Amino acid sequence: MPSKEIPMSQSLPLYQIDAFTDRVFGGNPAAVCPLNVWLTDEVMQAIALENNLSETAYFVARDDGDFDIRWFTPLTEIDLAGHPTLATAWLILNRLEPSRQTVRFHSMTGDVLDIARDGDLLVMDFPARPASPIAVPDGFAEAIGLAPQELLRAAKNMAVFGSAEEVLGLDPDMSFIKGLEGFGLICTAPGDDYVDECDFVSRFFAPHVGIPEDPVTGSAHC
Repeated sequence: MPSKEIPMSQSLPLYQIDAFTDRVFGGNPAAVCPLNVWLTDEVMQAIALENNLSETAYFVARDDGDFDIRWFTPLTEIDLAGHPTLATAWLILNRLEPSRQTVRFHSMTGDVLDIARDGDLLVMDFPARPASPIAVPDGFAEAIGLAPQELLRAAKNMAVFGSAEEVLGLDPDMSFIKGLEGFGLICTAPGDDYVDECDFVSRFFAPHVGIPEDPVTGSAHC
C-alpha cells in the first residue's frame, strides 16, 4: 500500500463532523481526512494526536468505487470505529459526491461497512460481534462502582446493569479498565423513564487507547 510523508508546505482537507446527533455541538465529533494516497502511519498518528478527538478517520478511493478507511485515536490505530465511519459517509454523500445513495468502506482487517441514505438519515450496516458471558473479575464492583448483573466479552467487554440510572451514576477507575482483557468496557442497561425514551442506554470507556469515555460509540453496538 503506497504511503508518503507530508511536506511542511502541503495542506490537507480536514473536517470535523458531529455524528449521532440532531443538533450542533451534540453527539460525538470525529475528524475526517480525505486522501489521494495513504500518508505514513507516523504522520496519520501525529495528525490524530493533534486533533485530540476520540478518532480521526482517513479514507482513500478505490478503483471499484468503494473506499478504504482507517481510524486513529490520539494514541494508536484501531480496527473498527462507528461514529467516524458515519461521519465519513456523511461527508461523501452530502458534500463530496452528493449524487451517491450508498457508500461502502473496506477496513484493514477485511470488514466491509455499508452506509446508505434513508431520507434525511444514514443507515449503517456493521459486522455483528456476538458476546459470551465471562466471570466477573475480582475488584470489578469496587473499581466500576457497582456489581453488574452480567459481564460479557466479544472484542469489547460489556457489563449489563439493571437501570439507566445505575449506568449514568458509574464513576469507574480507568486504571482498572486498562488492565482488563479485551478492548475497553461497555456499560449498558435497558432504557427506562430515567432518561428520554429509548431501548437501552450505554457508556463506553477505552483509556488504553487514549479515550477515557467516548460520548457515543458506534462499534460498541456491533
